[in-house]
Amino acid sequence: MSDTSCPSVSYQLNGDVAVVGLDDGKVNVLTHEVIAALHESLDRATQEAKAVVMAGRPGKFTAGFDLKVMQSGPEAASNLFRAGMDLFVRLYEFPLPVVAACTGHAFAAGAIWLMCCDVRIGAELDVKIGLNETAIGMVLPHSVVALARDRLSPRHVHSSVLLARLYSPDRATDVGFLDWVVPAEELEEAATAEAAGLAEGLSLNAFAGTRRVIRGPVASSVREMLDDDTKSFTVGLS
Repeated sequence: MSDTSCPSVSYQLNGDVAVVGLDDGKVNVLTHEVIAALHESLDRATQEAKAVVMAGRPGKFTAGFDLKVMQSGPEAASNLFRAGMDLFVRLYEFPLPVVAACTGHAFAAGAIWLMCCDVRIGAELDVKIGLNETAIGMVLPHSVVALARDRLSPRHVHSSVLLARLYSPDRATDVGFLDWVVPAEELEEAATAEAAGLAEGLSLNAFAGTRRVIRGPVASSVREMLDDDTKSFTVGLS
């Protein structure tokens, strides 16, 4: 494993695949430090890899943004939200294929993270995945809803966004948060093999160009929404 600026984030080059791991020993919350280290890892991947795997710790992909920060005041909450969304939109537009190894629970920002990856493989575990924001007193920003409309099954956007449904990994494949699931002990190997296959089988120039065609309009719209979303961002518990 290679060191990053954050001890919770690891980076390993496995052939043409950059494997980026998040493990804080707890519930894998997203902080400014974690987000910065994930950006660093993506920077490195663009220089030396042809595909990326992003993985959580066993049982926890991520519980989302650091709740202590999100409850510390409007400015702190909106700043962390914006930092996280900038990372997610970067992933959504990333010039290399990105495979998510969803190792466990993925709530709120964790579900957004999954929506922004190309291939999402989940572990067969008793865990939940979804956008639970309206259950914790938060109005989902326009930018997040736009990503949900693009990446989730149209049949499930309403329930996922408005009703804060949480799903098992099997159900999450139907909803659109995951593409398929494998036994937990096979997840790392499956995600790395998928990424290696994409690295070998795709022309990266064609991939990046087609990425701009298929995702560019949504990404541009999301970026335009983010300024207003950040100004109006609020979160609470009720």
